[in-house]
Amino acid sequence: MKLIDTHTHLYLPEFDSDRDEMINRAAGNGIVKLLMPNINCHSVEAMISAADRYKGTCLPMLGLHPASVKDDYRLQLDDLEKIFAEHQFIAVGEIGIDLYWDKTHKAEQTDAMRRQVAFAISSGLPVAVHSREALPEVFSVLDEFAGPGLKGVLHAFPGTIQDAEKAVRMGFMLGIGGPLTFKNSNLGKIVKEIGIDHVVLETDSPYLAPAPFRGMRNESSYLPVINKKLAEIFGISEEESSSIIYENSCCLFKI
Repeated sequence: MKLIDTHTHLYLPEFDSDRDEMINRAAGNGIVKLLMPNINCHSVEAMISAADRYKGTCLPMLGLHPASVKDDYRLQLDDLEKIFAEHQFIAVGEIGIDLYWDKTHKAEQTDAMRRQVAFAISSGLPVAVHSREALPEVFSVLDEFAGPGLKGVLHAFPGTIQDAEKAVRMGFMLGIGGPLTFKNSNLGKIVKEIGIDHVVLETDSPYLAPAPFRGMRNESSYLPVINKKLAEIFGISEEESSSIIYENSCCLFKI
């Protein structure tokens, strides 16, 4: 059984004390690739270091997280585009719009997302899109680029079945993680309706740990817990579920 964690921040300080052990635990649970979305200019060095140390296993993306979009976002994007030319990245991410904590920089977040989606399309790469309390705004930007060059994943999918259907029509996968296992989650119904062929799995570690680890530090070795729940939803074996999800992830990220 092989799985790919399509969204993990394993380079963050939360893993500094046991990063080697954590990655070994993940490998022991069949996690063969760990895809790392970037946060901002300050996180790139740690992410690249992890990619170099665990070459072939930890694969980096490059992007500016919406929560890091401030008045200097254009300078940050300029710097990130320079870094892009110096290393190999599998996607542009994590990008998007987040209006949960602060709406002050909504216009800047929108502009930053627009610029990064355009950059991804011109580079032939998928995007990893973050949306929190902002799915209509995110879709509005994506609508501007609708076409065969647009592809990616809606990370921590936050929407309805109608949103999921729209995402799939636009060429997106749904990024499904720990919340699928939560008792009152509606994700199971959405996933069942949309179909397993349009799903990739993620942990978002160190955040959003699945039950029964909810509230604890999340890590990639917990991904089979999410896969088990997915298999139950579709009435198939964990092996069959993991095989489909693995192929979905490889196809999207050209692994």
